[in-house]
Amino acid sequence: MNQKLLKLENLIQFHTVCRQLHSLGQRRMLAQWRHGFSSYPVWTTQLYARPWQTDMLIGTGLSQCRLLVTKKEKKSWKFQLPATKSKKEVEVWIGITVEELARAMKKDIDCVYEALLNTAIDIDSLEADSRLDEVWIKEVIKKSGMKLKWSKLKQDKVKENKDAIRSSAHCCEDANFIIVSLPSGEKITFLDTPGHAAFSAMRARGAQVTDIVVLVVAADDGVMKQTVESIQHAKDAQVPIVLAINKCDKPDADPEKVKKELLAYDVVCEDYGGDVQAVHVSALMGDNLMALAEATIALAEMLELKADPTGPVEGTVIESFTDKGRGPVTTAIIQRGTLRKGSILVAGKSWAKVRAMFDEHGKTISEAYPSMPVGIIGWRDLPSAGDEILEVESEPRAREVIDWRKFEQELEKNKDDLKIIEEKRKEHQEAHQKAREQYGTLNWKERSFKKYLERKEQRPLKAKKKAEGDSNVLPIIIKGDVDGSVEAILNIMDTYDASHECELELVHFGVGDISENDVNFAETFDGIIYGFNVNASNVIQQSAARKRVKIKLHKIIYRLIEDLQEELSSRLPCLVEEQPIGEASILATFSVTEGKKKIPVAGCRVQKGQLERQKKFKLIRNGHVIWKGSLTSLKHHKDDVSVIKTGMDCGLSLDEEKVEFKVGDEIVCYEEKEILAKTSWDPGF
Repeated sequence: MNQKLLKLENLIQFHTVCRQLHSLGQRRMLAQWRHGFSSYPVWTTQLYARPWQTDMLIGTGLSQCRLLVTKKEKKSWKFQLPATKSKKEVEVWIGITVEELARAMKKDIDCVYEALLNTAIDIDSLEADSRLDEVWIKEVIKKSGMKLKWSKLKQDKVKENKDAIRSSAHCCEDANFIIVSLPSGEKITFLDTPGHAAFSAMRARGAQVTDIVVLVVAADDGVMKQTVESIQHAKDAQVPIVLAINKCDKPDADPEKVKKELLAYDVVCEDYGGDVQAVHVSALMGDNLMALAEATIALAEMLELKADPTGPVEGTVIESFTDKGRGPVTTAIIQRGTLRKGSILVAGKSWAKVRAMFDEHGKTISEAYPSMPVGIIGWRDLPSAGDEILEVESEPRAREVIDWRKFEQELEKNKDDLKIIEEKRKEHQEAHQKAREQYGTLNWKERSFKKYLERKEQRPLKAKKKAEGDSNVLPIIIKGDVDGSVEAILNIMDTYDASHECELELVHFGVGDISENDVNFAETFDGIIYGFNVNASNVIQQSAARKRVKIKLHKIIYRLIEDLQEELSSRLPCLVEEQPIGEASILATFSVTEGKKKIPVAGCRVQKGQLERQKKFKLIRNGHVIWKGSLTSLKHHKDDVSVIKTGMDCGLSLDEEKVEFKVGDEIVCYEEKEILAKTSWDPGF
């Protein structure tokens, strides 16, 4: 029996070795395939799986084992299969990444890639941080022989926080929505806007959409520039404020200091006789966050904030982007009415017949009520963030509205064009009148000859100006993941004030990954493509390399702006910096005769550094430079030398004989070095 068990053990070891070799081969192949992976947005393309070919090696090995034991032992009893083990349960969530799924399964990340081989998903597009659709999560769990368990939200396993708002929140990362469910059954939808200085327009838009502004101020930092800006946005939108003083767990926290600083901006807390609720919280520790939610609910009840779920739908576009499989997609807040599948919507200069909707989990829904964040699919074109959404009765009516809005836009554009034409016409008339006055006293021959001379002088100047203009222009193309990101970048570019150094020319901008059209634009205008949170496929990168087009991708907005500043600086002419080598003072003056010429000579003593004959020199008198050039001679006593060091006396003459020396003048030996210029543009952060 021991020999049979030994054979069984050997067979299983053989199988393990085969599996390891198979896995090694797959990993090598995946290492080649996964070069240049790119990640997709949360809402990824729905794909269809192909059948999976399972490995039959272990089944064959066990069958041989059973045959070996039953034949040699000649037992009458049948081979009993071991009791089925319960499958391991894996907790996953919507939007889980490849790396997170592997960690949840307690397996290597390659196991996820292996499970997705021979399926319709594009393996080349998967990175460790790529998010998986529901169908692919199920596929991986199924092929791994495990049991699927859906989690309502992604939670940290380190510590369960009973008081944290986010522990009861469902986050929609693309739109920055946080939905909090309270024990009472009430829900609050938070619109989380970035605090970076570049996203001022997004914060202003958020204030216009929300019913209550929760102003978060750090207890250790106090009131910052963005705090003042957010207060102004809330006042402009006439929206009440609830103050959340964060980081109250820190030793240097001073909530009272924050309240006093806010008095200067007419934000008066209840402790100081005002009507603004102040809640001391710690987002890190989860302290008092439920009290913040309750304060928000209490203010909403006091203000009697209500919405009408009946009638035509009204809402606001919070963000918009293009999805490869779904086309133009918007995330929006419904403010009135109930949105249903098939509704006809108008926003900006785009319209939609709602084809599908999804909630903050990414799950398909059939209805969206007031205060609900919702993703909308079915737009004909991509509306802009901040556009008002209105429901209309039919598609013809939607087209009619869009046509009228485009017509109004064209009228406004024509008015602006006419204004510019009128200004140009007036300038031309003034120039013509000035020319007539200038040539009025001349006869036609004199007038023609003078015009000829003027044209002759202007021709080389125009050519020179054109050459300088061509070299000092930076054409760029901006692509962003969502409309709000592009808006923020364009707002920063509006602050560009260094056109006298280098002209910044925006050739094209848009939402979505880098396309062949973008590369063609960049090639035509000799420009650079800047991408924010977008991808450029291998095909696009190869095309750009062939056409010598630069593609620069960034995921942090200020890194993109820094890169743009460096590119602008590289187009500026280098600055010449003088670096002193030595200084000497003139103690006496005399002249020597060479042929028939008298050459002035200065008797000097080196005070600092050394004088090198091959370098450049300048003569300074009373702090003013009166001459720059080279030496014709440098002597120590009667000997010609190339270097005079500190403390030594010398005689020297200049390459310009008309310069007169005076006792007390200074001679400075220096060399010129080129240093890179830096653009004077300051984006403000």
